[in-house]
Amino acid sequence: MATKILVVEDEEAIRGFIKVNLKRNNFDVIEAGSGEEAINLLDDSIDVILLDVMLPGMNGFEVCRQAREAFPQLGIIILTAKGQEDNKIEGLEAGADDYIVKPFSPKELLARINSLLRRLSIQVEDIQEDENDLQSGIFRLVVDERRFTKNGEEIELTPIEFSLVKYFMENANKAIHRDEILNNVWGYNYVGDFKIVDVNIRRIRQKIEDDPSDPKFIEKVWGYGYRWWGGD
Repeated sequence: MATKILVVEDEEAIRGFIKVNLKRNNFDVIEAGSGEEAINLLDDSIDVILLDVMLPGMNGFEVCRQAREAFPQLGIIILTAKGQEDNKIEGLEAGADDYIVKPFSPKELLARINSLLRRLSIQVEDIQEDENDLQSGIFRLVVDERRFTKNGEEIELTPIEFSLVKYFMENANKAIHRDEILNNVWGYNYVGDFKIVDVNIRRIRQKIEDDPSDPKFIEKVWGYGYRWWGGD
């Protein structure tokens, strides 16, 4: 079955450009010209959303938040304008997995989509191959069931967040360099910067820390990376 992609872009010319190039590469494409239309089209048959953040009416950040809440396993790539660094960060914090900066070539578009699909596929394969539970202090990660709990209470994680927590728990109490995290969770072929690591860790802290502004479980190692304490 072909990968199904929802393209959300209000500019018809850009939407058409994306659609043509995706169809040429055998993707199943549906399209929306507004955030409201995108929300109405969302269902569990969609694998990836390409989402412009600057939409009329409901903006792309709100679409991203609602899509992520309703479909945690969905792949989300936001489209941002060149130089809009804040948009990239806000989109990632809203739940996006990756971003593409306009203008972009068909080659870059396909590379980003295929990279995300590989990461999602690798995460599924890892879960199928490893049926062991991981326990770290008050946290438990049930790999084959894809469940993560704190003090027995389940916490919903996106696929990227799940892989990141799994990697931390496998390397508990060790200082891990950002580059090492990026390579092991996003893959050596990932095209982007390490800010995506920081943003995803901020998202995880919002879910697991008693006080995200004073984190106890994921500690920043200044000038280097992060360390997982896990409540041991």
